[in-house]
This record gives sequence, C-alpha cells and structure tokens, in this order.
Amino acid sequence: MSKLSFVILSLYVAAVSAFVTPAGRAANKVAFAPTGSVSFDTSLNAEDMYWEDEYPPSKVLGPYMSKMPSGLLGIISLALLGTCVYSCAQSGILQQEPGAIASGAWVKWYYVLGSFMGPLAWGTHVAAWIQRKNGM
Repeated sequence: MSKLSFVILSLYVAAVSAFVTPAGRAANKVAFAPTGSVSFDTSLNAEDMYWEDEYPPSKVLGPYMSKMPSGLLGIISLALLGTCVYSCAQSGILQQEPGAIASGAWVKWYYVLGSFMGPLAWGTHVAAWIQRKNGM
C-alpha cells in the first residue's frame, strides 16, 4: 500500500470514528443531569432596538456615534473612503513595476490596512444618514 493511500485511509477512519459511539459506553447515559428547575433572567437591561419608521433611532449607533453630528460622521466617512481609494490605487501602481507580482513586492502592509477602510466608510456613511434623518 502506498503512503498516500495509507494517509487517505487513516483520515477516512478518523473522520468516521468521530461519529461512532464508543463500545464501552451506552448512548443514552447522561454525564450531567440537572436536579431542579433553572430560571434565567432575560431582561439584562437591554433596550428594544425595533423601529417601524423609514429610519432607526440614533440609539442603534451605540453610545459614541449616537452623540456625533451627521456632518462629522460624513467627514469621517469621506476620510475613510479616501484612504481606501488611495491604498488601492497605490497597490495598483506597485503591481505595474517589473517583477513585482512574482516577488510580492507590491504587497505593503499599510496599503492592505488602508484597503480595509472601505467597509468602515460605508458604515459611517449609513450612520451619518441615520443622524441626518434624526435631526442631528
């Protein structure tokens, strides 16, 4: 039997044995059985975040963003979008250098980090819209 066949067979046996009850143990025995009724307090002081209007209340944005004005959130969103666009454009320029793709020299950590600002820009733009609709 070749080594590859042995490895594949071993992986198959390991996967199948994960779903088999051990021979010395019955399947219906319980390791821990509760002795009484347990009650949970589900209130946890959580506020209801449900709304029926066109836009949600400001409290859905959390403790910090709910107090920020719409204009400031818009500026933050534009700055994050600009960072994302700049990082993607610079990565594109670095890809055009000879041999950069083969060596991986076009991947810079700061451009990768900057490219993650796109989803944050979208989120802050939505937060700015919510605040504008709520009059802030």
